[in-house]
Amino acid sequence: MSDLLERLRGRGWRMTAQRRVVAEVLDGEHVHLTADEVHSRAVAKLPEISRATVYNTLGELVSLGEVLEVSTDRRAKRYDPNAHQPHHHLVCARCGAIKDVHPVGNPMADLPDSERFGFTVSDVEVTYRGVCPNCATA
Repeated sequence: MSDLLERLRGRGWRMTAQRRVVAEVLDGEHVHLTADEVHSRAVAKLPEISRATVYNTLGELVSLGEVLEVSTDRRAKRYDPNAHQPHHHLVCARCGAIKDVHPVGNPMADLPDSERFGFTVSDVEVTYRGVCPNCATA
């Protein structure tokens, strides 16, 4: 059973077959699938699942705070089940592959007071960009 499934059960989330399949598709490390990718993988497990059900389920998971909606460029939004462990993203500038990274340090502390313009900063999103090994050898 995935961590996401366990978290959803702990919340008392009604686990229909469709919801279970979406959660199972999102299971794993470094998962950053688009809604269309989630749908195509879900259809392989449950052929009758509709695109609307997948989109609605993803929206609900984001609203619950159990999945992050990640937008690192002008490509489609991606869905990250690693919603409860602080992390940043490493993105390939060529193919769009995304990996979760956990650098040492505190990015909140790296922003000097003079650059906060009176804001009370509550969150930081850092995206590292580069070229993945597959694209580098292509």
